Amino acid sequence: MTHVRATAKPFLKWAGGKRRLLAQYDPHWPEFSGTYREPFVGSGAVFFHLQPQQSQLADINPELVNAYLCVRDCLPELETTLAAHRDLHSHDYYYATRALSPQDLNSVERAARLIYLNKTCFNGLYRENSRGNFNVPIGKYKNPSILQSDVLRAASAALQGVDIELAPFWEVGDRAQPGDFIYFDPPYYPLSSTSSFTAYTRYTFGETEQIQLRDLFADLQQRGISAAVSNSDCARIRELYAGFKLIEIEAGRAINSKGDRRGQIKELLILNYRSRA
Repeated sequence: MTHVRATAKPFLKWAGGKRRLLAQYDPHWPEFSGTYREPFVGSGAVFFHLQPQQSQLADINPELVNAYLCVRDCLPELETTLAAHRDLHSHDYYYATRALSPQDLNSVERAARLIYLNKTCFNGLYRENSRGNFNVPIGKYKNPSILQSDVLRAASAALQGVDIELAPFWEVGDRAQPGDFIYFDPPYYPLSSTSSFTAYTRYTFGETEQIQLRDLFADLQQRGISAAVSNSDCARIRELYAGFKLIEIEAGRAINSKGDRRGQIKELLILNYRSRA
């Protein structure tokens, strides 16, 4: 069967989303014949850009995974529920919706809640407290794009036939086979003691997890499986990935409460294979 690519883009805002960096990444993707695997799917910018013939998307955030499943499988119901959020949106409605427990909602209501909060909260930031409760304040948007039917429909088309699951990164890596390509976009190593990209959810991603990811990355190379990792350009990451191909990427600092502290910084794209560029 011929694989038809949809013109699709992320339906969520996400911290560290790669949409603006795709042109810098493109020369470095490998040729691969197997499955594309993305264990930290986030906004899915790389997946929606590449749209490989076979794909597996995963994350450990159950609300995020549920949203992808509903966009793929339940789009009409999801659009109807999002339209209701759009019509009811206000300051008080935002906080009432934020206070809802996902466990008390069905899958479509959960997905719509996540998308609604994502489109109306401060900077589209997903953050949970230690109890797993979403705790980002409302953003200052005059007319937030709560229901983007064209974006959702294109994303749904791109997700047809894609394996989407709740799974940690090491499980995804363990299942990979030669011919696959895995792209890891984990929470970034903090650039200083006052910055932290390790706790956007109740699940921390600290030094232990960074080392575990590096070890998996090296193991994939030994198994003949192409993999790439995005991370901070800092001394610790350069030390962890010494011996691998390190490519400097010009990236913007998109999330900061003060606009003058947003700007260009460098990130790393790390490869365990020989780049075409």
